[in-house]
Amino acid sequence: MTSHQTTQTMKPATAAKKLGVYLEATPAEFQEGVVSRAELNALQAEPPQWLRDLRANGPHPRPVVAAKLGVSIAGLARGGVTEPLTTEQIEALKQEQPEWLQKERATQAEVRKEAARLKQRDAERQDS
Repeated sequence: MTSHQTTQTMKPATAAKKLGVYLEATPAEFQEGVVSRAELNALQAEPPQWLRDLRANGPHPRPVVAAKLGVSIAGLARGGVTEPLTTEQIEALKQEQPEWLQKERATQAEVRKEAARLKQRDAERQDS
């Protein structure tokens, strides 16, 4: 018996998520096909111009927008941001500092602080 290895493929939505880009902004050929693991690795290693442009200028998917603003995805929703944003729009929000953004950043800072405290506590428990 000979064993042959099948090529792992993924849907374009999965590949876009792994690349950190908004699927609807990708080229049609990317959206309509399937992406192999090798193709994904090639895109990550040497991104084509369209991918570099999307990563630099957007529109960005919610996880990227949230990370760039320093808030959670839920915080974006609470702030009324439900659509993908461009880098320019994200920078404008950072400049404007609307009340919801200030509040969500403070909430996120508290969440991180608590996570660090719990991690420290767990580390101390392991040591003893």
